[in-house]
Amino acid sequence: MPFTPINTSLGALLLYQGSYGLLQNNGRVFGISSLLSGCVGNPNKQNVPVILGMVSSIVPVYLLAPSLLPPYATPPATLEAVLALAGIGFLVGWGTKNDNGCTSGHMLCGISRISPRSFIATGIFFMTALITANLGIGATLSPSPDGTPVYMPVYPTTDELAFMSSAVAISQAINSFIVPAVLPRYTNSGVVYSCIAGLQFGLGLLISGMANPEKVLGFFSWFNPATFDPSLALVMVFGVGPNLLSYLYMKTEYGNEEGKKPPLLADKFNLPTATVADIDWRFVAGAVAFGVGWGLSGVCPGPGLLRSVLTPLWGAPWLAGFWLGSLLGI
Repeated sequence: MPFTPINTSLGALLLYQGSYGLLQNNGRVFGISSLLSGCVGNPNKQNVPVILGMVSSIVPVYLLAPSLLPPYATPPATLEAVLALAGIGFLVGWGTKNDNGCTSGHMLCGISRISPRSFIATGIFFMTALITANLGIGATLSPSPDGTPVYMPVYPTTDELAFMSSAVAISQAINSFIVPAVLPRYTNSGVVYSCIAGLQFGLGLLISGMANPEKVLGFFSWFNPATFDPSLALVMVFGVGPNLLSYLYMKTEYGNEEGKKPPLLADKFNLPTATVADIDWRFVAGAVAFGVGWGLSGVCPGPGLLRSVLTPLWGAPWLAGFWLGSLLGI
């Protein structure tokens, strides 16, 4: 897949809006792996609305900008392929359960909160995924058919740009003006905002390219210039960067998790309390297992959810493996 600087940058801003909005308004970290596994093991008003919001993000893209939907490969047709896919899902589920997070909870939100534990987890699963992807034992990438280097930028059409820009502008208006002015008046306002945050985050995954395994694997292709796609580096710039600045501001405004004041739609902040001192072999093994599963397929929990909805024949074995891994994780 070609380098898409505008798409990825605008999508990353939506990832920021959804993840920081959930923290600021509901006092919770946007950790997709725990939200997705919790929908089966412990469904509640904190996880189900976010997941429903993420799934609903497919609808506006499908209706208004279908060209932004990832071009997924044909689902597996053999028993061996199905079992392999379930195995990859198991690695992702077991890994994220044991290391307590994935690319959203640790990389996007944890690094933004300057969590040493998240820096360590991200370093382990990212390097493991990078090595795995470059061993050539998972999905393979092909150079551009016309010989154009993948790292050369490709820009959106006018209609795509209008849709993406509108999504970012509307999302920002909702978070900055509509939510503070309207939602605090109502009961279950946190549930409503959970759906909104999930919708924003899902749009971010689709628009940025994070939901496209070819772009993820292309980003891991550091040692093959013919297939290297630098797009997802912009997620760090426009997703993690604004999250970091907003979190630093929030700490000044709100204080630590005990708080000078509570989040807008909840009684208190509910942030992870584990520290580096709590890291054990399960944490490290979990990060490695997740990295292997991510590197083999280019799919982590959030993109896995969206792909499962768009291609159920792929999603059935992957989700079954993911939920089994989460259930067996310690």
